[in-house]
Amino acid sequence: MGAAATPAPADIAWNRTARLLPRLRPGEFGFALLGFPVALLGLVLAVIGAYAGGLLTLTVVGMPVLAAEVRAARLAGRLHRGLMRSLLDVRIEPPAPIEPSHGVIAWVRASLADPIGWRAVGYLFLRFPLAVLGLLSAVGLPVLGGLMIGMSVWLLMARPDGRPPGWLTALAIPAGLLVLVATPWALRGTTVLNVWMARLLLGPSRAQQELTDLRRARNNMIAEHTRSLRQIEQDLHDGTQAQLVAIAITLALVADSVSPDDERVRKLVGRAREQTDHTIAELRRLINGIDPTALQDGLPAALRTLSEDAALPIELSMRMPERAQAGIERIAYFCVVELLTNVVKHSGANRVRLDASAEGGQLRIIVTDDGRGGARIGGGTGLAGLRERLAAVDGTLTLDSPPGGPTRAEIRLPTSI
Repeated sequence: MGAAATPAPADIAWNRTARLLPRLRPGEFGFALLGFPVALLGLVLAVIGAYAGGLLTLTVVGMPVLAAEVRAARLAGRLHRGLMRSLLDVRIEPPAPIEPSHGVIAWVRASLADPIGWRAVGYLFLRFPLAVLGLLSAVGLPVLGGLMIGMSVWLLMARPDGRPPGWLTALAIPAGLLVLVATPWALRGTTVLNVWMARLLLGPSRAQQELTDLRRARNNMIAEHTRSLRQIEQDLHDGTQAQLVAIAITLALVADSVSPDDERVRKLVGRAREQTDHTIAELRRLINGIDPTALQDGLPAALRTLSEDAALPIELSMRMPERAQAGIERIAYFCVVELLTNVVKHSGANRVRLDASAEGGQLRIIVTDDGRGGARIGGGTGLAGLRERLAAVDGTLTLDSPPGGPTRAEIRLPTSI
C-alpha cells in the first residue's frame, strides 16, 4: 500500500481559513433575502400608521387609527416570529394576547394601553435598517468582492490601455478576498442582532416570561401529582388490597378447619376476619378518595353518580361538549363534593340544582340550594380552602348567599392548563 498523499500548501491554507469561518445555515441567506421585503412592508405600515394617527390625533379618528396600528404591529410581529422559526429555527415565545374588550371605546383603550403592541411598533422601525444590513451582507459584499477580484484580474491580464496596472489594482485582489471572507461574519452578525432584537421586542416581557415559566412549572407539577396519585391508587388496589383479601380468604379457611370444640381459637379467628374486612372496607374508601371510580368515565358521569347518590334530591343540568384535562376534572369533582357536603350539613335545604357546562375552554359549575342562606367564604365551612384550591389552577369561586336564601356557588375553571 502506497503512502498517503501529502496535501498541498494551498489546501492546508484553505482548510485553516475554512475552520475560522462561521458555519452558516441556508436559512440565514433566505432570512436576509426574504426579510428585506417583509421589513419594508412593516416600515411602511409603521410610518403610515404613525403619520396618519399623529395628524388625526385631535380628531375622533386619530385614536382608532393608532389603535389599529398597534394591533397591526402585533400581527406583523407574529409574521416575523414565524419567519425566524421557519428559516432560522429560532422559536420566540409569543407574548400574552390583549385582553378581550367589548365596544369600540374599550377596544381602542385596550390597544393603546398595550405595551407589547407599542414594542412591536418600535420593532418595525428598527427592523428595516437591520434588514438593509442583512441584504448587503448576503448580496452586496459577495458582489463587491467578486467585482474587485474579477476586475483586477482582467486589468492585470488584458492591460486594455497598454500600460502595466498600478499597485492599487494588485491590492484589490487580496482586498476582494478579505471582503469575501468577511461576508459570512457580517451575515452572522446581522442575524444575531435580528434575533436579539426580536426576542427583546416581540417576545413576552420579563414579568410575563416569569409568569409563563411559573405556570408551566405548576402545570407539570399538577400533572406529575395526578400521575403519582394514580400510581398510588393502583399499587393499593393491586397490591395491598389483594394481599388483605388473600389474608381474609386464608382466615376463612382457618375458621373452617378449626375444631368446633376450640371456642377460643374460633373467636380469635372470627375477630381477625372482622378486622380484616373492616380494613379492606377502609382501604377501598381510601382508594376511592384518591382516584374516584366515577371519574374514570369522565366528569359528566361522575356528576351524574353524585346526583344519584346524594342525600338530597339534585336537579342536574349538563352541557359539556368539551372534555377537561384529568387534573382539572379531579379538582372540579372534589370541589362539587365539598359544596354538596356543605349544603347537607349547614343549609337546611330541601332541593339542590347542579348546572355544569364546558365550552370555549371554560368549565363552569353552579350549585344552587333552597336553604336558609347566610353562607360566606371564610365562615368555617371550608369554602376558603376551596377557593385556594381553585386559585392554584386559575380557577375562581363566587358565592351569593343572602340571609333566607337561596345560596348560589359558582366554580369556574379552565378546561386545560
